[in-house]
Amino acid sequence: MLTKFETKSARVKGLSFHSKRPWVLTSLHNGIIQLWDYRMCTLIDKFDEHDGPVRGVCFHGQQPLFVSGGDDYKIKVWNYKQRRCLFTLLGHLDYIRTTVFHHEYPWILSASDDQTIRIWNWQSRNCACVLTGHSHYVMSATFHPSEDLIASASLDQTVRVWDMSGLRKKNISPGAGGLDDHVRNPNQQIDLFGTSDAIVKHVLEGHDRGVNWVSFHPNLPLIVSGADDRQIKLWRMNEAKAWEVDTCRGHYNNVSCVLFHPRQELILSNSEDKSIRVWDMSKRTGVQTFRRENDRFWVLQAHPTLNIFAAGHDSGMVIFKLERERPAYAVHNNILYYVKDRYLRKLDFTTSKDTAVMQLRGGSRMPVYSMSYNPAENGVLICTKTSNVENSTYDLYAIPKNSDSQNPDAPEGKRSSGLTAVWVARNRFAVLDRSHTIVIKNLKNEITKKIQVSDCDDIFYAGTGCLLLRNAESVTLYDVQQKRSLANVKIAKVKYVVWSGDMSHVALLSKHVIAICNRKFDNLCTIHENIRVKSGAWDESGVFVYTTSNHIKYALTNGDHGIIRTLDLPIYITRIKGTKVYCLDREVRPRVLEIDPTEFQFKLALVNRKYDEVLHMVRSANLVGQSIIAYLQKKGYPEVALHFVKDEKTRFGLALECGNLEIALEAARALDDKECWESLGEIALLQGNHQIVEMAYQRTKNFDKLSFLYLITGNLEKMRKMMKIAEIRKDTSGHFQNALYLGDVSERVKLLKQCGQKSLAYLTAATHNLEEETEELKGQFDLEKEKLPDVYPGAMLLQPPVPVSRQETNWPLLTVQKGFFEGAMKTKSGKGGAQAKMALEVDDTETAGWGDDDDLRLDDDGLGGGGGFDDEALVGGDTEDGAGWDVGDEDLELPPDLVSTYHKASDCLIALMDICCGMCYNSTVLILIVSHASLI
Repeated sequence: MLTKFETKSARVKGLSFHSKRPWVLTSLHNGIIQLWDYRMCTLIDKFDEHDGPVRGVCFHGQQPLFVSGGDDYKIKVWNYKQRRCLFTLLGHLDYIRTTVFHHEYPWILSASDDQTIRIWNWQSRNCACVLTGHSHYVMSATFHPSEDLIASASLDQTVRVWDMSGLRKKNISPGAGGLDDHVRNPNQQIDLFGTSDAIVKHVLEGHDRGVNWVSFHPNLPLIVSGADDRQIKLWRMNEAKAWEVDTCRGHYNNVSCVLFHPRQELILSNSEDKSIRVWDMSKRTGVQTFRRENDRFWVLQAHPTLNIFAAGHDSGMVIFKLERERPAYAVHNNILYYVKDRYLRKLDFTTSKDTAVMQLRGGSRMPVYSMSYNPAENGVLICTKTSNVENSTYDLYAIPKNSDSQNPDAPEGKRSSGLTAVWVARNRFAVLDRSHTIVIKNLKNEITKKIQVSDCDDIFYAGTGCLLLRNAESVTLYDVQQKRSLANVKIAKVKYVVWSGDMSHVALLSKHVIAICNRKFDNLCTIHENIRVKSGAWDESGVFVYTTSNHIKYALTNGDHGIIRTLDLPIYITRIKGTKVYCLDREVRPRVLEIDPTEFQFKLALVNRKYDEVLHMVRSANLVGQSIIAYLQKKGYPEVALHFVKDEKTRFGLALECGNLEIALEAARALDDKECWESLGEIALLQGNHQIVEMAYQRTKNFDKLSFLYLITGNLEKMRKMMKIAEIRKDTSGHFQNALYLGDVSERVKLLKQCGQKSLAYLTAATHNLEEETEELKGQFDLEKEKLPDVYPGAMLLQPPVPVSRQETNWPLLTVQKGFFEGAMKTKSGKGGAQAKMALEVDDTETAGWGDDDDLRLDDDGLGGGGGFDDEALVGGDTEDGAGWDVGDEDLELPPDLVSTYHKASDCLIALMDICCGMCYNSTVLILIVSHASLI
């Protein structure tokens, strides 16, 4: 038994597989219903409305519904998409044991301890029929998969088969003649005394104790039942009668559940003796037995289409397969050899010709585990593993050169015991025998050499004269000739080994891990998967393409990996060629799937620095998605990622990352978000593009930073505007700061007076020799009560220096180098295209927001909904309707005495600008600098 998935929970009493999705429902003894994804091994949902144990559960075949029945006497119909119970059916008077949907009609069949079986119409939500006749608890009931029959099992020691054709006819189901015939002859096939909805057709008696379960065969007129007498009985029936065929004995406690294998001549049963048994249906003998240590089994369920089963026990549920479904195959050049139905077949990839080459030696129930092909001698080694590994064997065949594909030859092979056999040379192969010794044999199957190795449980091909030896923790590269280990890689429980065509790389596959190594067995990367790794093959370009249970994925040798496409069912890759994946499915049918290799080819070109290929793919391929963008960012190619992005916010972030101010400005304008403008201003300041900085500060209404920017660029005209705006906004601090920047002493004195700081106003006027203002302020002091502040006799005038010149152009503080892709893509877009146009808008000093200011909409407590730097809107200082920047006062000039100090202060200005640029526009620091200009 191959266990695929296990859960831990309360006792599982009911199970149901979804027909299409990898889901299984489990109903628990504690009243909870769980929905599991057995492929991803995750719990999807829980449903908890029953009071007491839930014993029956069943998915609907087509609708998003399932039905449950429990010890609260209630049948509930649920919608798993809406995650709720739709309605409850009431009528049973005792525990409900099983509930199942009909495969075609809107019916639910329920069996109960009230000794009845009921058929419910889940569309009309009423009881359509009650079947009575059992004299004890009815433990299970089921519909026939194709006929109008019901089978029920009861503790009254009988199995009953019911004919429900009357119920079908009563519900106006068309007969063989169709609906028209039924309408024309509505009373046909009606007996004189009427027709019952459901009648007992057969009563099967033979069990000595109560019967727990009954199942129909999917195709044949057979029934199987399991009972508390520890026996499994096989019954056959026809229209007239039913009889017992045989009994399977082997369980040593009550048989809980029994069913037919959907596709093989097998019967599966489980029991309270803590075992699951598999029986040969024709021989009625046990084939396999699987036991648990402490858990009794209660229910068994087969998937409707796949070769998997589920069994519920005391502490959870287990999903398992009876046998391995992975096909055995080997690839050489353009030929695929694979085993199917005891035949060795050959598929030519180029012509798609698929022929049977020879018939393999029969006699074993177990499928072929693996094969190894020798092109030099046209020989093949076929390995078969049994449930007891020590009994494994291999067969050595010489493939016939000419064979009739309709009736292939059955050459005599040489069979010997051995766990694994692989070729190591043209005329030698290695066998790992049951004593875990490596034996080298020739083409006559004769031993030529024995090699004692420690701790080896499997061997793999590793080129001529070499083997890979696997143990529980690692894989070792071993030289057979020199009898020594060459290298070792730590990876646990490797299951498969895939070499590239030139033997330069190898992929080691375990259950959830892939390790990629080079020829010297250096571990290049390790990839971890959450679900099972199934198979893999190397692309011609050196990319490893592999499959999991539900994806085709790729892996580069540097560790980069991703998803190529999803799968409905697992496949086993045999070859990758361009956009085609050649593979075998679980039915061992050759298939060809189309894939899009663009993503991994693009990444490979980037890794190998083949920038011309990358540029070609950027221009021609349809590469989209967050994964490729994140990859390019991670690898340091944000300028390439810009090409794929349509979302403005992502474009903005990428443009900032690669320092492309033109695209960042374009995106910021489209987004018009405060945070974006702030980020753009910061990056533009680092690059020295103060024109974009100004625009960003205007959009974010950052008046302090704007004032500082105008100071360090020497734009006195706009500083005056900033001072006027601060006055209109009633921003006293900003107003005083701008007056300080401009050296406007009169404005500072006026502002201090307005603030009630007459002492500071007096000191400021007296220090700067403003006699008229000084006398006026002196008169406001009551000298009897107030002390007139003393003027420091050595005080000097605090006047900022006059700018040497107004900084019209940007100053580059940060050099941003344009990479290969940025230049190439800009050339592609028509010598600049939209980006060049945007650059022109930004760099043109006459038109790009330096001469003409960008729109600035102030808050309601400032300039209202203003529309820009309008030179006419602020006249009169209307704080509600004002719409712009202009002061409107042409007489706002620099004080005359400031002009006279120009020559003294020119050196000071240069030092001040250097300090300001280094301080990153900290206006508080600047005030301190200007206030202490005399010290500088």
